[in-house]
Amino acid sequence: MLRTMVRAELREAGVEALGMESLADAERAIAEGTMPTVIVLEARLLDAAERAWETLAKRIPVVLVASRTESPQASGPAMKNAAAVLYRPVRIAEIVAQVKQLLQGQPA
Repeated sequence: MLRTMVRAELREAGVEALGMESLADAERAIAEGTMPTVIVLEARLLDAAERAWETLAKRIPVVLVASRTESPQASGPAMKNAAAVLYRPVRIAEIVAQVKQLLQGQPA
C-alpha cells in the first residue's frame, strides 16, 4: 500500500517512479540497466539483505522508512548509510517531499 501511494504521488508530481516488492527486485532492475536516482525502502526488507543494502546505499540515495519497534538489525549500520530515515507513522507527503529534496540538482 505504501509503495503504491508513494509511486502515485511521485508520478503526479512528474517524477518517473517504479514500485518494487523487494530489494532483490531493485537489484535486478539495476542489473538490467534501470538506474534509479533515489530509492524508498522499508527497513523491514533489510534484515535478509544487509550486504546488498550497504553496496546499494553507497551508490544511490536511499530514503528508509522504519518503525521504532521493528527490525532492530536495521537500526545499526543500515541507518547510517541511508540518505534519510523517516519513522512510522509517516505521511506519504513526507516521503514524497524527501524524495523531491534528494532529486534537486540531480540530472534528469
